[in-house]
Amino acid sequence: MTLRSVDLREEPVGPVLARAQQSLGTELDRENMVRKRRSVGAPTGRGTWVRVERRSLDRVGVQGADGTASAEALSGIAKPRWFAGAAWRDELEPVMWRADETELLPAAPAGSAVITKDPSLLGRWWVEMNRSLDALAAQPTNRIASADTQTLTQDLVTATIRAVFPSVDTALGEWRPAHADFNWANVTAPVFCVFDWEDWGMAPRGLDAANLWGASLAVPALADRVRRERRADLESRDGRLMTLFVAAKILGPHADPNDPRLGAARERAQRVMKDLQSL
Repeated sequence: MTLRSVDLREEPVGPVLARAQQSLGTELDRENMVRKRRSVGAPTGRGTWVRVERRSLDRVGVQGADGTASAEALSGIAKPRWFAGAAWRDELEPVMWRADETELLPAAPAGSAVITKDPSLLGRWWVEMNRSLDALAAQPTNRIASADTQTLTQDLVTATIRAVFPSVDTALGEWRPAHADFNWANVTAPVFCVFDWEDWGMAPRGLDAANLWGASLAVPALADRVRRERRADLESRDGRLMTLFVAAKILGPHADPNDPRLGAARERAQRVMKDLQSL
């Protein structure tokens, strides 16, 4: 059976939400629902949040579908507590639906995935971000992260980078746990908290820092701040490769000619390639 390409911002989700309510035993506030491409979320009548994700069975087979629940075992990270979950097989398509109930966020998301306005973050926000990312990198897991629905592998990194930068030696050396979708839509401000943990797992060192840097390029001072705060990661060999990995997605064959990040991504990528040659 062929899997349809679905955008849950446009797809009817009433029956899915009804199933989630029934499984978790709570009412969802649909007037305050947040719809994304692969997930739908809403506050509940008992002061929690329920997020419902649509995931193809081939992805379930590789990574599982319990990212948010399994992240509850992680310690030292500012993230919402997980309370309960439910999963079911779609009756018509090769898809699994997963509903997770978590603590409400302590603040609103800092912005969209790609930010164009400086969120004016205080020093304590950066301290908490660094503490959380460092704590995450130190914890054991056998999960493998996914990026843009694809399982992270050496082959994926090589193909992505060389599609834009064909002469780069892409051999990776150091893998660490990562959130893997670390951008301004998945962190809160002014209080730092990172959420949406469905794709977390082992990834090349520096992936989270590179993702946040790439999401900040339309605000040069913010992108520079990310690089300063996560310098140790981004100046490692793997961190440089993750910078190219993110830059290649911005500059690649499907690049948006109106993307305000293009120039900054290209300039940084050229510097990184020179640095890699000297290592």
